[in-house]
Amino acid sequence: MSRVGKLPIKIPDAVNLDFSGNLITAKGPKGELSVNVHPDMKIKLDNGILTIERPSESKEHRSLHGLNRALVANIIQGVNEGFEKRLEIIGVGYRAELKGKNLFLSLGYSHQIVFVPPQVIDISLEGNNVIIVRGIEKELVGQVAAKIRSFRPPEPYKGKGVRYLGEVVRKKAGKTAG
Repeated sequence: MSRVGKLPIKIPDAVNLDFSGNLITAKGPKGELSVNVHPDMKIKLDNGILTIERPSESKEHRSLHGLNRALVANIIQGVNEGFEKRLEIIGVGYRAELKGKNLFLSLGYSHQIVFVPPQVIDISLEGNNVIIVRGIEKELVGQVAAKIRSFRPPEPYKGKGVRYLGEVVRKKAGKTAG
């Protein structure tokens, strides 16, 4: 049984939902998003609570149930509150700079890395070593954060690099004189 698929979704007062066939469109204070729900899934809206039901217990329907519920919940949360990921830069001389919308990263290479974010993504800095990625699409926020992290992932000996805030990097012992 899908435990995620069974969970009801509470619709906030600030969010309006439109249904047209398989397309669900959510409009809220942060913007507008839409998602296509699988045609087999049944959507019910009662008193501001949305539930998604599956037609059978087949493996395909069970796997799609939780997925479709999560996609709908993400667009509702995105247009109401938005999503954010925080990245931390650790290393001597490693820093980030924001010029306009472009992010300039100094990560120990011979050159600066210039990252141009998508239009719907907002990047800000806390100090010069914490990058905050914000947006209304959960998938795109995660993708942009992963791309920034990929420029210099944390290395296992000193832990230098770009990591998610709170990410634990297991450190290895270096060479010992012998």
